[in-house]
Amino acid sequence: MIISKTPYRISFFGGGTDYPEWYLKNDGEVISSTINKYVYLTCRNLPNFFDHKYRIVYSKIELAKNSRDIKHKVVREIIKKYQINNGLELHYDGDLPAQSGMGSSSSFIVGCLNVISNLISSGYSKKKLADESLKFEQQVLKEIVGSQDQIATAYGGFNSIKFFKNGKYKVNRINVSNNSLKKLNSNLILLYTGNQRRAHDIASSYVFKLNKSKKKQMQNILDYVSQAKKFLLNSQFDDFGNLLHESWIKKKELSKNISSEFIDEIYKKAKKNGALGGKILGAGGGGFFLFYVRQNNIPNFKNNFKQFPIIPFEFENKGSEIIFNDQNKK
Repeated sequence: MIISKTPYRISFFGGGTDYPEWYLKNDGEVISSTINKYVYLTCRNLPNFFDHKYRIVYSKIELAKNSRDIKHKVVREIIKKYQINNGLELHYDGDLPAQSGMGSSSSFIVGCLNVISNLISSGYSKKKLADESLKFEQQVLKEIVGSQDQIATAYGGFNSIKFFKNGKYKVNRINVSNNSLKKLNSNLILLYTGNQRRAHDIASSYVFKLNKSKKKQMQNILDYVSQAKKFLLNSQFDDFGNLLHESWIKKKELSKNISSEFIDEIYKKAKKNGALGGKILGAGGGGFFLFYVRQNNIPNFKNNFKQFPIIPFEFENKGSEIIFNDQNKK
C-alpha cells in the first residue's frame, strides 16, 4: 500500500498569466503558496480473488472488471496511460471540497501520479511530477486550466512561478522569513461561499480572449506580481492586502463569469467589516474567498460572517509527498 499527501494551494497574484494561451506569447508569473490542507490518496495492487479488478473510492464507490468501465475520468485515463492491468484499489480523501478554487483537481492529479509512479517504479522527482501532471491535465484530459496549480502542489512552498514563451517555467522560493510569513498568515481569512464550479467552464469564457481584447488587463495583473514581491520582501503586508483589492477589481474585468451578484455582495460586506482586500480563489465563479484583514479587526469580521465556514490554515512547504509505502519491490 502507498499513501500520498498533496496540499491545496492559495494563489495570490498573477492568475491568468499561467494559461499557455497567454504565456507562450507573453511570459507570465504568479505568486502562490501551498497550505496545510491536503488531498490523501491510498493505492494498492488489488489481489485477484475479487470479482472486480478495480475498486475506486471517492464520493462514490466504483467496482469494475474493465478499466474502460470506470466512470471517474481522471482515474480511468491514468490507468490507461500507465497500462495498469493487474488490478488497482484507489481511495480518495480531501480536507476541502472539490471545485472550490483551491486547485483541488490538480492536487488530485499530482497526488494520483505520485502514488501510481511509486506503485509501478521508484516514483518521480518534484520536476517530473509537475511536468507529467501538466501534460496529463492539459493534453490528455484537454482541460482549459492554467499551469500554476500542478507546479505549486508538486513543489510546495511560498513561491513565485515564472512561465516563459518557450513553455518552460522556473520556481523561485520567495525569500521571506518564517516569522514574516506567520505574520502575513495571521491576517488572512479563508471563507467558503458554498458555491462549487468547474474551473474549465469559467476559464473557457475568457482564456481565448487574453491576447486580444483583454491584453491590457492581463498586463496590469502581471504588474501586480512585481509590486506584491516588493511588499512581501519589505514586510509591507497591509500594502499587500490593498493590492489584493486592486488585482481583484482588474481580474473581474476579464469575464462577467468570474464574479456574480452573490460574490460581489460578500466582497462588499467584507470590505465594510475590515477587509483591506481579497479575491475569489481559482478561475472565479464561486468556491473560496481569501481576505486580508488586520488582526485587530478579525474578531469583528468573523462575527459578521457566521453563516459562512471560515477555514483556519497555515502555509506549508513540502508539496506532494509519499507518507507511507510498504510496496514490495520486485
